[in-house]
Amino acid sequence: MKESSPITMKDIARELGVSVATVSRALKDSPRISKETRAAVKAFAEEHHFFPNVIAESLRNNRTKPMKIIGVIVPQFTHFYFSSILSGIEEEASARGYRIMVAQSNEKYSREVEICKSFYENKVCGVIVSQAKDTNQYEHFQRLIDHGVPLVFYDRICTGVNSSRVVVDDYMGAYTAVNYLIGTGCRRIAFYGASMKLEITKNRFNGYHDALVNNNIQPEERFIKYCDNRADAEIITPALLSEPDRPDAFFAVNDDTAIGILYTAKRMGLRVPDDVSICGFTNGHRAIACDPMLTTVEQRGMVVGEEAANILVGLVEGSIPKDKIEKRVVRTRLIVRGTTR
Repeated sequence: MKESSPITMKDIARELGVSVATVSRALKDSPRISKETRAAVKAFAEEHHFFPNVIAESLRNNRTKPMKIIGVIVPQFTHFYFSSILSGIEEEASARGYRIMVAQSNEKYSREVEICKSFYENKVCGVIVSQAKDTNQYEHFQRLIDHGVPLVFYDRICTGVNSSRVVVDDYMGAYTAVNYLIGTGCRRIAFYGASMKLEITKNRFNGYHDALVNNNIQPEERFIKYCDNRADAEIITPALLSEPDRPDAFFAVNDDTAIGILYTAKRMGLRVPDDVSICGFTNGHRAIACDPMLTTVEQRGMVVGEEAANILVGLVEGSIPKDKIEKRVVRTRLIVRGTTR
């Protein structure tokens, strides 16, 4: 037996002179196998660091029945918000006796389609997904539903598919933040957002827009930019801050973008928040790692993940009827720090 490669049940069976079925039953503590044989198999397995392939075992035993494994699609692992949602999903799923299988779409529609196909072929019991930025066709999602696979969206929901979803209150989060900026004396507030194809961008923009209008401030087209990452923020912000009537505040769709604005303003010799106020949206680790620390809207990703897993398991186990569309909204809260007055 080669020690360099992981051992299998076949290896254990060969070494102990028993059948593979005996090894399998012994590892499951089956009373059909003698105590002596069970002890010998377990001792050998432990000594040689054997771990059963849970997924392969589930597939063998569930030719038609889905496994207790939930497929999760994450747009990007690098974002704090998505990683916190993933933690919430895993924690709730584990507590309910489920495992998760995670894949990253990397913001690509084609990759998302492949992942959905793979999840279906691997008989996951359901899928939790936040759609990629460039997804504008939804057949792959509808196909899962048509084949009886429960589907729950989080964060970026798909309006083209009638399915359960969990979102944060993007509109009120943005409204509260911009209203706060106005309350501190800001009047020329810029908005940096992602594609308007995404519901989260629409909702956050609407919150921004309505806060201005309700405070008798006319929104200005020149202050509304397509920008949702730090690199782009550092490219487009210098021109805005060089204008005579530059923005006196920025509201950004996420913390990464807000931090790009912050360091651009500081490089240009502006004082934050005396000359310009900045607010983000996430409340990730970076928000307290910058100087000054970032005022931001907290999204509570762990709660979003827990709610998504709770719905999915409910749909799988029948406590939520499969034809019922669950819509849950997680409240945000404004965290005021040093980048605002």
